[in-house]
Amino acid sequence: MRQQASAFSPASVGNVGVGFDILGHVIEGVGDTVTVRRIEADEVRIAAIRGATVDLPLDAPGNTAGAALISLREALALPFGFEVEIEKGIPLGSGMGGSAASCVAALVAANALFDAPLSHEALYPHALVGEAVASGGKHGDNLGPMLLGGLVLSTADRLVRVPVPEHWHSILVHPEAILETRRARAALQGTYELKEFVAQSANLALVLAGCHAGDASLVRDGLRDVLVEPRRAPLIVGFDAAKQAALDAGAMGASISGAGPSVFAWFESRSEAERAAPAVQAAFAAAGFDSQAWVSPINAVGAELLSAN
Repeated sequence: MRQQASAFSPASVGNVGVGFDILGHVIEGVGDTVTVRRIEADEVRIAAIRGATVDLPLDAPGNTAGAALISLREALALPFGFEVEIEKGIPLGSGMGGSAASCVAALVAANALFDAPLSHEALYPHALVGEAVASGGKHGDNLGPMLLGGLVLSTADRLVRVPVPEHWHSILVHPEAILETRRARAALQGTYELKEFVAQSANLALVLAGCHAGDASLVRDGLRDVLVEPRRAPLIVGFDAAKQAALDAGAMGASISGAGPSVFAWFESRSEAERAAPAVQAAFAAAGFDSQAWVSPINAVGAELLSAN
């Protein structure tokens, strides 16, 4: 039986503007790597966390990867435990799914240590437990795409891969600022009008229909967040200019990635996305922030096993 495995999970764009807590897609080129070892003790231990700019919990129940593995152990009544090492590649508080990536990579690595590994879909309930440690709630908009790759609709108990044309690309621009998920969620408190929900539902439907049909015009009409973005945008300095820069460069739509402060935009080709990224970065620079940018197919690969022995 294998004793150790390492896995990588890419970053993700949560919500995709119109699908709050249920829609997301992966971003290639940046992510977290987790190594999991079998141990005889009936517990989960976090041995090390590297690459984080602030201290993250080494106590397993308070760590997203640790909590996910505890849930997996208990569900399967495993006669062994896990020791975990985490390499953070996703900036904290970035809106890039960093907490989700750690728990997904941990689950994929641990799964490789079984004689009969589970499907990635079967890992989803345990990933939800891990994500809840960081965000305070079970939502799969980051987890689903990390587990399956591409654009995924993630409900409480189902993952649905949404087809997207291979040539469609996304940019993700992260200003060097931190916006804690809990603070961003607190901004959503208050009252909403029924017409806002109707408009958001219509926009989500247009985006999903556009993806299935490969019709960019439907996505252009629908990729507009009228529910969450207006309440979170004031928390992100430079957001309005960054979004407008993406739209001026031909984006089908642009909005906040996850809880922010990162911004994403969809394009009909890689070349368009590559030309737009510097303009979005320039908008953040004008607001006083350095930034990083990634260009990725929307249909990028999800979490992958790197090694197992």
